Amino acid sequence: MPSDDAVLADLADLILNVGRLVRARTPDDAPHVVPMTETERQVMRVVDLYPGAAPSEIARRTRLQRTNVSTALRSLEGKGMILRTATDGRGVAVHPTELAETNLQVLREGWTRELSGALGDDLDAVRQCADLLSRLERHLTS
Repeated sequence: MPSDDAVLADLADLILNVGRLVRARTPDDAPHVVPMTETERQVMRVVDLYPGAAPSEIARRTRLQRTNVSTALRSLEGKGMILRTATDGRGVAVHPTELAETNLQVLREGWTRELSGALGDDLDAVRQCADLLSRLERHLTS
């Protein structure tokens, strides 16, 4: 029986590998799928989870350098994925666009097809796993 530390390390390794495998099977040539770099994906994840976040909050939540976030935001804005709006003072709020929402919907449909083929009808276990991973994500981005 593996130790508690080994179980946690194995979980982290599996999360990374499964994420890589799902991404490799994601159709990036489908209509409405905008190709993105890994940094852009991380930034979009935070923008989707926290619409209206400031660039500094995005950098904090992604654990990326502010300059890398700024570069990704410029690129995402150029791709039509985000809209930056001025807030009180000199602040900026970042919001996903309709294109970003369509892009995410197409990706989610592909992920659903991929995972349903592998996991079948065991939705209770999937919900438990999703809850666990959501809790982990909230902790890591707080």
